Amino acid sequence: MRLSVTSWSFPALTLPEVAGVAKALGIPAIDVGLFYRSAIDKAGILSDPKAAAERLSGLGVGIANYYHLFGDGLGDRNLALPGTAEANARDLEQVLAFAEAAGIPTVFLLPGIVNPGQSREQAARVATDNLRVLLDVPGARDRICIEPHVQSWAESPALVRRLIDGTGVRLALDYAHFACLGYRQEEVDPLAPHAAHVHLRQAKPGALQAKFAQGTLNFSAMFGTLRDAGYDGFLALEAVHQDYMGTLYDDVLTETVALRDAFHAWEGNA
Repeated sequence: MRLSVTSWSFPALTLPEVAGVAKALGIPAIDVGLFYRSAIDKAGILSDPKAAAERLSGLGVGIANYYHLFGDGLGDRNLALPGTAEANARDLEQVLAFAEAAGIPTVFLLPGIVNPGQSREQAARVATDNLRVLLDVPGARDRICIEPHVQSWAESPALVRRLIDGTGVRLALDYAHFACLGYRQEEVDPLAPHAAHVHLRQAKPGALQAKFAQGTLNFSAMFGTLRDAGYDGFLALEAVHQDYMGTLYDDVLTETVALRDAFHAWEGNA
């Protein structure tokens, strides 16, 4: 396992500046996405994937993961919305070409929300059907993964397991989303064998993000669970400063360093 840091952790920084912070912290890779000053150009990815990949060269760090949204925001063209599969599959072809050209091992998508007029069960069925279409795109099974998150339809380990069983999809696993909703860490551990990418931040019931010393996640136990499950991918440090679920109030750099040090301390004694 090795570390990366998410570019959206530092909303005021450009992508080269995020890469510079990662290098200064001894973190070999960054995750890229479509948000804040470090955003990459989605229109460019969809129109010319190779040129978009070339624009990432010269950062001096690896690219661990790309976070893609098909639409504008969490609701637009989300995976649980009927009638979106064909357009999303076309876009995914370009996204995968971009990831291949840029040497990005994984691309994470969101599972979708409970859309107006839907029940959670209906959203789950539509998302499962739409995801099967996406996984049929050449190369998709090797690269894409889904991040279950608060306010999606997939908010419990049981629902996530149903999605895995129904599609074979792998996960961008973030224990914080489950801890926020009150699930114990041991209830999330069975998802570890299905991880293709992992996000790290401290959390506790009712708080998606907590200061390192004030949360309930046991990172040493988490690292051991992932190792025992055979996980050998990136651990993305994802402390954030966002106007989303009370995550505006932490010192992101301090929390990033605390997470980094926790992993290195465990790694040194593993």
